[in-house]
Amino acid sequence: MKLIGITGKTGSGKSTIATILSQKLGGQYVDIDKIGHQATSNPAIAKKLCNIFGNQLLDNNGYINRKKLGNIVFSDTNKMQILTDITWEYMEQELNKILLQKQKYFIFDWALLPKVKYWDMCDIKILVTANDIIRKKRILERDHISEEYLEKRESATLDYSKLTFNYSFHNDYAPDSITSFINKILEEFIKEEK
Repeated sequence: MKLIGITGKTGSGKSTIATILSQKLGGQYVDIDKIGHQATSNPAIAKKLCNIFGNQLLDNNGYINRKKLGNIVFSDTNKMQILTDITWEYMEQELNKILLQKQKYFIFDWALLPKVKYWDMCDIKILVTANDIIRKKRILERDHISEEYLEKRESATLDYSKLTFNYSFHNDYAPDSITSFINKILEEFIKEEK
């Protein structure tokens, strides 16, 4: 079993790389952000979050509104840590269950992956970067959020430059560049398996 960790800022294209790589390798793609979304949908976790941050987090259907939650936690490291402390146990349990499955490759995709224990378990670590202006424009269009909200979200990201990676890919969003990068990684896997 090999664990491949892919990280980078939101909108850099890491999910695209992770999805294609998992398809080519026949591995399991794990979007850890989605597990975080599941965590905040869990009634017990939602109740804890409302007890701390207030019922204004809830939408009209009684579910956590992630944009409201983001407005509270993204610009305050203490509040972000409280959110992490509340959701991480659930997320960790889900990730551990995934890793128990019989798979040759797991591809973990998450902007905050280097902050958790699974980063040290990664056999291969990949950083995906992109031009900030293009990346932010893509996020605003994709997520339908304000520039102010995006800046708050950006303030919660990591400084990846201090970390060591096996591969670093600067994404220009051109399909040929992405294919070329994926093929480079696949060639390394083929060499290893010979």
